[in-house]
Amino acid sequence: MARFRRRTCIILLLFILFICSIMMALKTLRPERAGFGDPFGLGLLPDFQQQTTHLKKKFNLHNGAKEDSFTRTKSVHPLPMNLKTPTVSIRKMEDLPPPNYNFHVFYYSWYGTPQFDGKYIHWNHPLLTHWDPKIASGYPKGKHNPPEDIGSSFYPELGPYSSKDSSVIEAHMKQMRSASIGVLALSWYPPAMADENGEPTDGLVPTILDIAHKYKLKVTFHIEPYKDRDDRSMYSNVKYIIDKYGGHPAFYRHKVSTGRTLPMFYVYDSYITIPEMWANLLTVSGSQSIRNTPYDSLFIALLVEEKHKHEIHRSGFDGIYTYFATNGFSYGSSHHNWPSLKAFCDIKNLMFIPSVGPGYIDTSIRPWNNHNTRNRVNGKYYETAFSAALLVRPEIISITSFNEWHEGTQIEKAIPKKTGTTTYLDYQPHKPNIYLELTHKWSEKYSKEKEQWLT
Repeated sequence: MARFRRRTCIILLLFILFICSIMMALKTLRPERAGFGDPFGLGLLPDFQQQTTHLKKKFNLHNGAKEDSFTRTKSVHPLPMNLKTPTVSIRKMEDLPPPNYNFHVFYYSWYGTPQFDGKYIHWNHPLLTHWDPKIASGYPKGKHNPPEDIGSSFYPELGPYSSKDSSVIEAHMKQMRSASIGVLALSWYPPAMADENGEPTDGLVPTILDIAHKYKLKVTFHIEPYKDRDDRSMYSNVKYIIDKYGGHPAFYRHKVSTGRTLPMFYVYDSYITIPEMWANLLTVSGSQSIRNTPYDSLFIALLVEEKHKHEIHRSGFDGIYTYFATNGFSYGSSHHNWPSLKAFCDIKNLMFIPSVGPGYIDTSIRPWNNHNTRNRVNGKYYETAFSAALLVRPEIISITSFNEWHEGTQIEKAIPKKTGTTTYLDYQPHKPNIYLELTHKWSEKYSKEKEQWLT
């Protein structure tokens, strides 16, 4: 009898473990809800509420508008860099697949190394402290120490590189072309500005444009939430970009239904600025209107919460993108919400650009945030995202990201790496280029299906 009970207990325990494993796998592939904060990670920003009042007053002074909230948040995207000179594949240009200009990938040029920049930049990213002191006390503090210890859970094949290294840019462009990507959305701050962990990068734009053109790629701009970003400064900065870079053959322009070709700008964290201020810039009657001027463009807003879709429409934006590679993290990044978002955009004559990603892990810089990790499941997570995107028949698909190494969303080549204290994640059992190959596969699938949508 005792033996029978023991055997029953063992079987029951194994059954429970099996059920738990199934549930964890399902959560990884299709999480329904996951909290980064409340709501959508605004708790990450302890100064969020404090800044609201100050910025509200600023808007009222400039515009005489009725009281509302205009807030500034800090965006954190980190990337890696290295001293080692990359080896570019000997694959000939004519052997690369054609670029798909409906596939856009978010690209970061904020990495630095002592060899090119005099110091490491972004690879030595600090560990961000949790806003709750009790939780924060249980996690390490400090900064990473490259080249062995970098602010990423993966390790780049090129090593921790400098974005100023032209051979690195060349290797990146070749990788993008091998994946059939046609457009890179370049993270951009105005001249002399940068994120809180980086250095100004606008000076790199000409080189990026030149090398992109060599590979028949196009460059659009992903405008970050720089200090004092408002309707006036946006007009000035859009004018700067178009005047300085708009004549380059690699500068991206999108053809709209009227036959016009217009520049396109992704606007990160657009929701932190009130719709009335955006409307000053983006509606025909706005006091700082860019419409029907030589600088008129397509402006794509970031949607996080469901309510943002109405604010985006009221603001005068031309479209919506979702950015985050975490299914279930926000309303916008949850795959099951994409059909209703696409329907809303169709009714309001907006573009809907879903953002797909290979996975997510930012515990190298936010060690307390493991509940938002999304396992890559050997590429299945990425393919699930592409499948969900194709279901809504979007005009453009965006990819998060090519090289945001801090948040583990990169499709750039990564390799196995083990140091004395760290074992980095990798793409095994696949090769370092697996996510480039998967992107190429889905680019071809998208192109074939799009032909059927149009017939």
